[in-house]
Amino acid sequence: MKTWRVVRFAQHLHPAFDERLRREAEIELHVAPLPNRADDVAAALSRADVYHVGSARDELSPHAFVTAALLGRFPDLLFVSTYGAGYDSVDVPACTKAGVLVMNQAGANGESVAEHTIALILNVAHRIGEQDRRMRVERIPSRESVMGHEISGLTLGLVGIGHVGTRVAEMARAFRMKVIATDPFVPPAEIERRGATPVSFDELIARSDIVSLHCPRDPSTLGMMNAARFTQMKKGAAFVSTARGGIHDERALADSIRSNHLSGAGLDVWETEPPPLDHPLLALPNVVASFHTAGVTHEARRNIAVLGSEQIVQALKGERPPRLVNPEAWPAFRERYAERRALA
Repeated sequence: MKTWRVVRFAQHLHPAFDERLRREAEIELHVAPLPNRADDVAAALSRADVYHVGSARDELSPHAFVTAALLGRFPDLLFVSTYGAGYDSVDVPACTKAGVLVMNQAGANGESVAEHTIALILNVAHRIGEQDRRMRVERIPSRESVMGHEISGLTLGLVGIGHVGTRVAEMARAFRMKVIATDPFVPPAEIERRGATPVSFDELIARSDIVSLHCPRDPSTLGMMNAARFTQMKKGAAFVSTARGGIHDERALADSIRSNHLSGAGLDVWETEPPPLDHPLLALPNVVASFHTAGVTHEARRNIAVLGSEQIVQALKGERPPRLVNPEAWPAFRERYAERRALA
């Protein structure tokens, strides 16, 4: 009987993940100490068939990122699985070239991220965070000096309408918002089925009272929300992101808010996480900030662990898992998997 070796580093993970894998007689799970050097990674992955890797780049040593160099050192890796929906720590094209599958846990924390998005929208619109901070240190001249706005009737523009964006659209409609969306991977008819009016990216930027990002971080989206895009947004509009840092230009956003072109922002994601305490966006009273915790709830952590472990079990039984980042690598993976089975 072939025994498959699954390796992960000792980052925080709901125990449901380890419990599920350890119920499989054909799977050996190895939890290695967090690495500090390339040698630590080499020792952990030397006999690995599967690498379950952390999604957040700032919580893991760069030595442990899945790069072309790492794949070259460990040619026996069959597939890579990420801790969450993101795969910032994985070079997907390099994996595809090597016939290595990449799977993520997209949608498992969707409810939590969608709720957090709505919370940021309400917080920015009603100026709740600003009021909370000021109440602790001063007395305001009048309640009218901290007046906010209702979100009912506003236009919410969703950049991306996958698992999270679809749920945000549903919640936003409950607040009687008008929802528009753009997504290059979703046909217009499907965008409508998911609860939004399909528009171009340019139209979304120009029409939205609130722009909310729900797209992956990849070469096509890095720096997508730059100074020119913020200038194209409506005066008084707000910006929200629970996607990934680096998709929006943080300094350009700060400039746009300081100039009063934008009314504020709600940000869960940062280029460096956590951002430095002297970050210009953190100095602005109309910016609501969180520690990339939109998808970090007790429920989401369990859902991610359950989905991640089930996908690994499926793939190691030769079945196609549902959350493939690079489905084009499936044929090559199947050949490599069959060869490995035959050698057992």
